[in-house]
Amino acid sequence: MVAGKGVTHSERTSAEARKGPNSLFGIQTWIALPESHEDMAPSFEHHGAEALPQIRDQGIDARLILGHAYGATAPATMYSDTFYLDVRLDPRARLPLPDDHEDRGIYITEGSISIAGQDYQAGQMMVFRPGDAITVAAGDRGARLMALGGATLNGSRHIWWNFVASSRERIEEAKRQWRAERWGEGMFDLPADDRGEHIPLPD
Repeated sequence: MVAGKGVTHSERTSAEARKGPNSLFGIQTWIALPESHEDMAPSFEHHGAEALPQIRDQGIDARLILGHAYGATAPATMYSDTFYLDVRLDPRARLPLPDDHEDRGIYITEGSISIAGQDYQAGQMMVFRPGDAITVAAGDRGARLMALGGATLNGSRHIWWNFVASSRERIEEAKRQWRAERWGEGMFDLPADDRGEHIPLPD
């Protein structure tokens, strides 16, 4: 989902699903748009798991969710240089990070890894210096991690609640328009099939 100048969406769980125990595991990731695309029209694409490239090597099973890495390209439209991988590593498997992206990082969701002799555990995130050759080694129980990166943004980004922008003035305008609740007349509209309620602007 690309927010562009402003997007809304509806997330619902069916009454049937709410009757029993459920579990959900996921990571929601936000990627700031370059300034040249901040005011683009919102858009949405869905690509099923079968459309996402798999990268497999000795002890490595990775799925490329966004962007390009290791010679593969994911199908979602991107507006800046990006890679985003869901990686599973067997115990002691080694993964060299892509070296053709300026900024790179790792977030560990399960297990542990070591980098240059230093150990890291699930729940930790590392951000690496541009240009450094980085190889990740899984611990004795293996690891699952998100490997991510891309082009450096040309300036800072600001975030307040659900709004992200390159300036505080843009954030203030988004707040003003959400508070006004004039759906379909400005920045925001509610989903056509679910306009019965919305989350008010926080105080």
